[in-house]
Amino acid sequence: MRNPDEFDAFYKDARARLLLQTYALTGDLPASRAAVRDSFVVAWHHWRKISRLDDPESWARPHAWAHAQRRHTARLWHREKGLDPEDRATLDALGKLPVTQRKTLLLTHLTTVSMAEMAREVGLPAPEAERELQTATAQFSVHRDVPTTSIRLLFEGLRRHVDTAQWPRPTIVRRAGAARRRTHTVAGAVAAVAALVVTGSLVTDAAGVRPTLDRVAVPARPDPARPAAQASVAKPADLPPDAMLAPEQVAAHVGGGRWTARAATDNTAGDGLVMSCQRARYADPKGITALVRTFGTTPPPPASGGKAGKAGQARQAGPGPEQRTTKVTAAQVTEVSRSPRKALQTFDTTLGWYAGCLDERVQLLSTRRVDGVGDEAMLLVLRDWDRPVRTIVVGVARTGRLTTTTTTRIPGAVRPAARDFAQLLGTAVDGLCHLPAGGACEQGPRLREVAPLPVGEVPGMLTEVDLPPVPGVDRPWVGTQPRRAASNAAATRCDEANFAAAPMTNNLTRSFVVPGARLPAQFGLTETVGSLPLRRARAFVQGVRSRIAACPDEALGTEVTPMRQVRTDRTDLAVWRVRTEISDRSAVVFLMGIARRGTSVAQVGFVPDGEVTMASGTFVALVDRALDRLAAMPPPRTG
Repeated sequence: MRNPDEFDAFYKDARARLLLQTYALTGDLPASRAAVRDSFVVAWHHWRKISRLDDPESWARPHAWAHAQRRHTARLWHREKGLDPEDRATLDALGKLPVTQRKTLLLTHLTTVSMAEMAREVGLPAPEAERELQTATAQFSVHRDVPTTSIRLLFEGLRRHVDTAQWPRPTIVRRAGAARRRTHTVAGAVAAVAALVVTGSLVTDAAGVRPTLDRVAVPARPDPARPAAQASVAKPADLPPDAMLAPEQVAAHVGGGRWTARAATDNTAGDGLVMSCQRARYADPKGITALVRTFGTTPPPPASGGKAGKAGQARQAGPGPEQRTTKVTAAQVTEVSRSPRKALQTFDTTLGWYAGCLDERVQLLSTRRVDGVGDEAMLLVLRDWDRPVRTIVVGVARTGRLTTTTTTRIPGAVRPAARDFAQLLGTAVDGLCHLPAGGACEQGPRLREVAPLPVGEVPGMLTEVDLPPVPGVDRPWVGTQPRRAASNAAATRCDEANFAAAPMTNNLTRSFVVPGARLPAQFGLTETVGSLPLRRARAFVQGVRSRIAACPDEALGTEVTPMRQVRTDRTDLAVWRVRTEISDRSAVVFLMGIARRGTSVAQVGFVPDGEVTMASGTFVALVDRALDRLAAMPPPRTG
């Protein structure tokens, strides 16, 4: 029996909290209030089940949020007249966040859910949900112009605003829930009768078999319109464990000590995230089958001479003590898709995980196409700058309907021998290509360095995976939402490049900061991009060059040091260090680069803070990456 007193207490206790959450989610108070009311009506309908939950509010909240978003259709971001300016500023800042980021922020600050529960509620793997939360926190802080520690206090103003809402009595809500229950019961009975009437015409299954009264299945008459469709359904492919890499095969290409492997599994245990940057259990969640095998090493003893393993031979860049104790690890994931088209999508999805890696402090170093391995293959090198520092080599290949991925994590900031890892990927493909679902085999890998794959909300701009670490800072870069470039924070006082003036189009700007690092507000990196007709784009870059060259003569106390200059018919690139004296004892240093690829232009500016800076070569490499990214920019708009 349903307990009305228990429900009434729940209704009175939770309604204000749910209203605050839905209001912050939509900015629409009438829609939010109606949504919360409706969620309680549904809750009373199902109260026998819901009342047995440890936290009934965890059931009501997703329903209220979903109802609010469906009801909120009249305006993009509703505002009441007479709303307090501070509350309006808070809503405006929330409205600038993507919905998923907004949800992570609200679940964190307005509920008591754990991080794992928050991730489940927004439908993301835990690492990606944490990354979305960090981005949301940083962007909301920037839009609202408050420190991250003050975010929770801002919701108190909204709380006072929604506390004045009028609510129907609990008895009215229960009556509405009871009426809803009766309506659903009648509708269910009608549907059952209708199903019985038409049963005979619906029981033939997709395989052309119909059951009879004696429960013996007999073939139905063949349908001449269906053979082609039936033939297109892929049969389950055989993916035996011995088609996966063996430890001795990994050792032959990677070295690094004595390798061992775990038994291959279908990756249904745990959260399914076995590799760095992986965003979901499977790249093809509707695939036929999948296998995962992980590998580990026992580090070899120090050798006084002779030949070390290939991973040990890779050149080190500043090894630390942790590199002597951390093992080399590897993994292989293979998925079988239902069709070649689905396999293409699986290949692209997998590449996207690594090319746009969302793990904190992971940097994409290089991208190579691997010809001669399967139907298509790529090799990416990334670096995880969290301690202990690791270098990650990822190979992704497709052969027929099979997609296989190899990842190797090597201790330290090493420069791995790319050909060895391309051969490892080729060996993985050779174990699979002879299967029924397989395609092309390995014919000798040939490597070509290519531009990074387009990733992110604006593929033509830098993203977090492009950025190097900040020396002495162990927190990640977080980028703001790209916005129209009405102003250009990437410019120096010397050039004052304007991306807002006609005929510039596709003009966007975004900044990157390091939240929680206790750095000055001016510290950060900004990129501004735009498109111009070809002659205008060339003239735009030349104008920046000319103004920078004249700056030392026109602005006393300013020194300009060229760091790199490249000019071709297709591209332009120039990088400078600009130092301006503020007083006899202080000066401001600014690193700035301008890049052009065809009709697209990018300007990158970095403001350091004393010793917390970026090496000259590192910044030049970053501007080079911005030049590569410009290949994904759209052409200028005309008219």
